[in-house]
Amino acid sequence: MNPYLEQEDAWHDFHERFLPHLAETSAGQVGTHYIVKIDEHVYIHEPPDDGHAFLGRADVFVATGQPLTETQTVAPAAIDAPEQITLPAVDVERLSYLEIRDRRDRRVVTVIELLSPANKYSGSDREQYLNKRGEILASRTHLVEIDLLRGGPRMPFGKALPECAYYVLVSRTENRREADIWRIQLRDSLPTIPIPLREPDPDVRIDLQALLHRVYDAARYVNYIYEGAPYPALSADDADWAEKVVSGQP
Repeated sequence: MNPYLEQEDAWHDFHERFLPHLAETSAGQVGTHYIVKIDEHVYIHEPPDDGHAFLGRADVFVATGQPLTETQTVAPAAIDAPEQITLPAVDVERLSYLEIRDRRDRRVVTVIELLSPANKYSGSDREQYLNKRGEILASRTHLVEIDLLRGGPRMPFGKALPECAYYVLVSRTENRREADIWRIQLRDSLPTIPIPLREPDPDVRIDLQALLHRVYDAARYVNYIYEGAPYPALSADDADWAEKVVSGQP
């Protein structure tokens, strides 16, 4: 995994590029009985008191100042209100996820989530995600959860997850409450993972490392993500390793 992708001005873009590539790769393997769809979570919240805004997303709502055309009519003058109040500013964050549905009955067979900071850090956004996660785990839907973020607390598990930088969870309906886990360290190559479907159909196989390279090259991250240090900060040993990888040193 590339730790430089976790910084604010890269992660949301990476997240939203990664899911369509994953959808395309999955759709090429599922056959005609399934539909792969991209859907999205919507998180609405007020910016914090310190005025800090997430830098990786453009404004969601943008008003244009184009002049009226001849075919447009001018609205009548507004009626003045006796007084005005200030409404709180809101930030709207949309995060994609994947659904694999059975084409015959449209039932959701598998949900694939790539976690983002909104899912991981304490607050209403995390609670919203955890509620949905709980609903999936209580249903007959497979869950694939991919965490490629070093920052933020882990999702809850029955017992503490052994130390790792990243992980992939595959929870199959037929094995609940057990689940398969791939623990990944910073310097490891990302694994090839299974995406379960309805029995007896075979799993989809996703090479996460190859997918990462496709997204990295298409987005041309090389042009800007190495201008600063990775965040969260790396240990001295890992920082030295990362610098050597970026510079092409052995």
